[in-house]
Amino acid sequence: MARLEDLINDIADPSLRNQIALEVGKLKARKKFGLVFEEHLPEVVQLPGLPVKPRARVAKRNDKLAGFFLVTSAVNGKKVSIIPERGGPEEIATKDDLVVVKRFGEPMYPALVPVDRLTRAPGKPYHTLINADNFHALQVLLYCYEGQVDVIYIDPPYNTGARDWKYNNDFVDTNDQYRHSKWLSMMKKRLDLAKRLLNPDSGTLIVTIDEHEVHHLGPLLEEVFPDMYRQMATIVINQKGVAQGRLSRAEEYAVFCFAQRAEVAPQEDDLLSPDRLDTKRFTTPRWEWLLRGGTNSRREDRHKLFFPIHVDPARHAIVQIGEPLPLGKMPNLNPNPPRSVAWPVRTDGSLGNWRVSPPTLDSC
Repeated sequence: MARLEDLINDIADPSLRNQIALEVGKLKARKKFGLVFEEHLPEVVQLPGLPVKPRARVAKRNDKLAGFFLVTSAVNGKKVSIIPERGGPEEIATKDDLVVVKRFGEPMYPALVPVDRLTRAPGKPYHTLINADNFHALQVLLYCYEGQVDVIYIDPPYNTGARDWKYNNDFVDTNDQYRHSKWLSMMKKRLDLAKRLLNPDSGTLIVTIDEHEVHHLGPLLEEVFPDMYRQMATIVINQKGVAQGRLSRAEEYAVFCFAQRAEVAPQEDDLLSPDRLDTKRFTTPRWEWLLRGGTNSRREDRHKLFFPIHVDPARHAIVQIGEPLPLGKMPNLNPNPPRSVAWPVRTDGSLGNWRVSPPTLDSC
């Protein structure tokens, strides 16, 4: 490192020398333990309300992969001359095809502009929808609500590699070797602002995530919120499972960060089973889950899957599984109490079949 500092001192350009020295200083200060990731260049934000004029940094509205340009001069009232920020030939562009961009840290003054209003019940609590880059929206909220927010819920990009989010105007996909580092850099800026907004005594932060970044998110939250109690809950999103590579998963995660005085109201819920307060759901069986749909769903397609299921209404339980009814016989669709009988009848009244055979259903 000392040799590198000697070489820096030999750089003639003072501006370049100072910038490189600053970055080397950051490398020297980098910790050796804990979460280590590359602090990337500041992000950029589009500012469509600013005029396109000389010395402005701009991006092309209809070419998201073209990078950034510097406006060198005005050609006329509608066109300007631009050059690529990283070097390249000069070209002429129409102002309407360009949008001004600024890097984080450059002077800008974010403000909220009312767009519309809808009143349902005068005098009742209302909601505000802010359409903005979330970083700058959080910055604006700091002016009025720093240290006063009870709960912040964040649903960030999951960074699956499917080109579902951008960093500095470029999609981040599986080919980007810094994609996890860029995600952490993006998240840290916003978590730092969220920390300032939260009530330090009783605030709670909730972040939803899946397996692609959950192991990186944990150490980051520990770094940004060292005094908060952290806990992760499982969210079952699909009991059948969603294909993810070699295995199917049925869950995502919610990471909670609780301030010292934050409490959770007690309730009888294991967070895995369906809501049993929904009495209609648990007194009215959802037979369509057992009824076959799509192809081969008619009785004659799989007649051995056409059989009765006897249910005790008082116990809400299956008490007997009948044998398949021969194809030439019609079922009795009006059974007498106290037992009820379920047949695979489709919504249009036609006869269908169950998804499983009697032995399989009996073993469930």
